[in-house]
Amino acid sequence: MLILAFDTSAAACHVCLWRDGNVIADASREMARGQAEALVPMIDETMSAARAKYDDLDRVAVGCGPGSFTGVRVALAAAHGIALAANVPAVGVATTEVYAASARKNLDGTRRILAVVDSKRGDLFVQLFDNEGISTQPPAVVAPEALAAWCGPGALIVAGDAVKAARDALAGFDTVASDRGFEIGVLAALAAEREPDPGGPAPLYLRPPDITPDPTGGRLRP
Repeated sequence: MLILAFDTSAAACHVCLWRDGNVIADASREMARGQAEALVPMIDETMSAARAKYDDLDRVAVGCGPGSFTGVRVALAAAHGIALAANVPAVGVATTEVYAASARKNLDGTRRILAVVDSKRGDLFVQLFDNEGISTQPPAVVAPEALAAWCGPGALIVAGDAVKAARDALAGFDTVASDRGFEIGVLAALAAEREPDPGGPAPLYLRPPDITPDPTGGRLRP
């Protein structure tokens, strides 16, 4: 199975082509903004590096959040467009799932996994998984001061882009930091294992956008 996978849910663009368990081409670029302009050229470069055509794809995999509201929208729009043009399904994978699956590679076999994503608004997007990588709590927005109560007792491995903030909030808990970051090949592997939703991937925002539509519809008022 040949999968094009990409994610722009955080301060980066990640792209890869994955075939039957192996990443055959990839590109990653850290960026605080500009993902909308960078993503499609990076996809084209990755496809060219692998000498692949869009008609060769079996599916598209995309990170659907939680993360940056704009970044999630950028990636999902690209996924829907490419999947439609290539006549293949698109599959969404949560950012927290990718961090948890990556962290399992250095798990000691007993610890639960806490995946944490910086919301950029003082709190954390979080999700808990057992030591087999199975979700035990759905993704949630949690303030640092409430994180200990939300997690409950037990040893944890903490993974994601907000590891330090989470471990600071869990001072006194038995925690270790994962040495794995966001692995785009893991996103592709997870997408390969699940049935596509007929409606396509949906965003996982966890909270409304900072900017809301004008109730007047943006009309000029006298």
